[in-house]
Amino acid sequence: MIDRYVRSEMEQIWSQENKLHQWLAVELAACQAWANAGKIPQADVDDLKAHATINVDRMAEIEAETHHDVVAFTRMLSESLGSERKWVHYGLTSTDVVDTAQALQLKAANTLIKTDLETLRDTLIRQARRYKKTMLMGRTHGVQAEPMSLGIKLARWVDELNRDLNRFQVVSDELAVGELSGAVGTFANIPPQIEADVCRQLGLRPQPVTSQVLPRDLHAHYLSVLALIATGLETYATEIRGLQRSEIHEVAEPFASGQKGSSAMPHKHNPIGSENITGLARVIRGYMVTAYEDVALWHERDISHSSAERIILPDATALLDYMLHRFNRIMDELVVDEQQMLANINASGGLVFSQQVLLALIDTGLSREVAYDHVQQLANLAMSTGQSFRQLVTDDRFIKEHLESNAVEAAFDLQRHVQYVDEIFSRVGIPTD
Repeated sequence: MIDRYVRSEMEQIWSQENKLHQWLAVELAACQAWANAGKIPQADVDDLKAHATINVDRMAEIEAETHHDVVAFTRMLSESLGSERKWVHYGLTSTDVVDTAQALQLKAANTLIKTDLETLRDTLIRQARRYKKTMLMGRTHGVQAEPMSLGIKLARWVDELNRDLNRFQVVSDELAVGELSGAVGTFANIPPQIEADVCRQLGLRPQPVTSQVLPRDLHAHYLSVLALIATGLETYATEIRGLQRSEIHEVAEPFASGQKGSSAMPHKHNPIGSENITGLARVIRGYMVTAYEDVALWHERDISHSSAERIILPDATALLDYMLHRFNRIMDELVVDEQQMLANINASGGLVFSQQVLLALIDTGLSREVAYDHVQQLANLAMSTGQSFRQLVTDDRFIKEHLESNAVEAAFDLQRHVQYVDEIFSRVGIPTD
């Protein structure tokens, strides 16, 4: 993890010291389960809990000799124990501890990410309500299409975040599993009841069938959901970037006092936060590919996935946590220029109401082809000469023959584009009062 893109709460979850504490939690839970089953004296388990001490530096020294991190871990623990040390790692193999402890770390990381998602959704709901009827141009193919409201644009993001939360809950639950099934998953040296007891103590579920390692399709599914959430953030960030362009300038990221936009051009206010999010989304999608390639292991297990996961799981969770926090701040403090939005709507001289004129003519009984061709001729004339489309429509003899002046006026009514905003909000679950 790069310090620049990790918050302290997530950094602590993936720290070496916390990882070892989770390993110890699994080891102690296993000893307690053996004691519950009558195999280990409870007094020895109590001594283990009282005396087992983690020494990160000492473990590193042992690992330099053994070249095996779990062996180094158990030997480091043993140095702080008495005769009860014989029960450490009893019946277990390395991945029993590593995968189950990693599930605890992911569970903690997922708690942070879920809160991040809910916070961003709440911010977007608040801003959608604030700008429910704030008009701006809707654009298709990058070209002005028809007016809409900023609130409706944000409601679409809220809807996607609702789906993100549902998907995230599914994969979080899938990953809340442990396994203590032995070398090739047969429970030959540790019965299923021990696994069940350990998982109960740790707040996990036993994975039904394993091969010493948890199935990596679980992690691939998880990374695919993280990548999809990151891609959604990229979508929103790309919209902010587009709307902050000088030629449009309808919204802008917050710009702090003393902030600099360019080392060369003092006037620059750049959407650096949204650009940052766009770049990091690409990284997480790359991690998704790695997670998919980690699924296929040789026979019952190998460790080709291990080195990759030491990078992609901490990084992906840390990056998404960072991205959600950063984009939430952008949206919470978003600068909205309502006058510029209205100016951009009016800049076309009414061209963006061409469909309403078309439909009004069709309502009089004209064929769609005749109505369309005539309106298009007026639109092309407006675009080629710079004349007002609205004025051309108002003065046109053909239009006057078919439409009353009040019908023409209604065709250019901006408010018709927000007449169903409350219904849209209700569909998403955004309060409309």
